[in-house]
Amino acid sequence: MNNVLHLESVSKRYTTHTAVDHISLSVGAGEFYGLLGPNGAGKTTTITMVSGILPPDTGVIHVSGLPVYGGSSAVRRHMGIVPQEIALYDELSAFDNLVFWGSLYGVTGHAAHQRARQLLEWVGLSDRMRHAVKTYSGGMKRRVNIAASLMHDPALIIMDEPTVGIDPQSRNKIYELLEDLHAQGKS
Repeated sequence: MNNVLHLESVSKRYTTHTAVDHISLSVGAGEFYGLLGPNGAGKTTTITMVSGILPPDTGVIHVSGLPVYGGSSAVRRHMGIVPQEIALYDELSAFDNLVFWGSLYGVTGHAAHQRARQLLEWVGLSDRMRHAVKTYSGGMKRRVNIAASLMHDPALIIMDEPTVGIDPQSRNKIYELLEDLHAQGKS
């Protein structure tokens, strides 16, 4: 099985506190992997390092065989990030948010419009796609955030607590979306 994500002996230390201590793991194509642990266990730090935002002190991280650090920025095209905090522009519609985020990954023009429509249908928001995100509930914003991370069709989707702070119905919808991503062979 090809590894979509590979960490080898990755560590991160903040002054006197070790947040991540020589973690090694591999996630194969089509596999789902969850980081579990109490607050302060290093889950978000690990996600931030995998995302290419925070370099590790030691170790190497590869996504789709490409180094996350010290290599080409093309590695970012292989991953979609769903941060813990909503990363959308409130004044823009869901459709315009997706087109914007897609453009950052080179998805433009007709392809961006088509992909945005497809994803908004998939997350159950096609009827509200032209409404400003500021009018959405928290669960609706989370679904748009997930859709934004998929505009460029990445092999690896990294989610930091995608169901935090939302109602049970929205949480169930997100679980359904995750099952669908798994069925599509995403990691």
